[in-house]
Amino acid sequence: MATDSGRAPTASEYIQHHLQNLTWGRHPDGHWGIAHGAEEAANMGFWAIHLDSMFWSILLGSLFCFLFWRAARKASTRVPTGFQNVCESLVEFVDDTVKDSFNGKSALVGPLALTIAVWIFLMNLMDLIPVDFLPEALLRWGGIEYQRVVPTTDVNVTMGMSLSVFALMIFYSIKVKGGKGFLAELTMQPFSSDNKVVQIILMPINFFLEIVALVSKPLSLGLRLFGNLYAGELIFILIALLPFYLQWTLSLPWAIFHILVIVLQAFIFMMLTVVYLNMAHEHH
Repeated sequence: MATDSGRAPTASEYIQHHLQNLTWGRHPDGHWGIAHGAEEAANMGFWAIHLDSMFWSILLGSLFCFLFWRAARKASTRVPTGFQNVCESLVEFVDDTVKDSFNGKSALVGPLALTIAVWIFLMNLMDLIPVDFLPEALLRWGGIEYQRVVPTTDVNVTMGMSLSVFALMIFYSIKVKGGKGFLAELTMQPFSSDNKVVQIILMPINFFLEIVALVSKPLSLGLRLFGNLYAGELIFILIALLPFYLQWTLSLPWAIFHILVIVLQAFIFMMLTVVYLNMAHEHH
């Protein structure tokens, strides 16, 4: 990476460059295009799109679908291949997890949990690629100035996933309990009384407490994943600023530790999704 003047970037410029998404949106003068810098991206407002996050997340999601489709087509009752064993182990693990945590009946929860676990793992796995490898290659061969290749370090991606889970929670809460049952769940607990007058008095308090608890679920789900992966990416960027001999000394142990982080964060997101959907299916 070099600045417009040809000099080597400062540490601050290097970090800001690596944390900048490839953003497409509407410029203040009305034309649509790619932002050249953080200020232009901020001026594009809400409808700007992070092209790199969209590209890598869709690519990795498609890769997940292709790999499992291929494993299913090649599946055999004879001696299985190593990849078939991996896919079967993942399916069995997710299936056992769903059976232990989900008490309702739904044909969606199992496949959804498997998709979330593998998709998030693949997106997190991109954090183990050296921070300059893909951005430098895309700049040299494609002229793409900005490139963040870890979709889960973009809060828009993680919150988009968590809001999708939230929408499913609301949908199943209303479907299983009915509109009246869902509203009763928000207004008749945690405080209750046999006295009708007291019930009416407690309704606003219950609603406030329950709506805060409800809204906090997607916020914590999305921000937890974003915060952990963003911090991990930032540490890799800081290590890349060090002298070469220190980079290998520090990056290898951090990468080994980060493998645990990316697996754990994929599992936590999947597990909380199953738990939240189980709560949506429960009657109180």
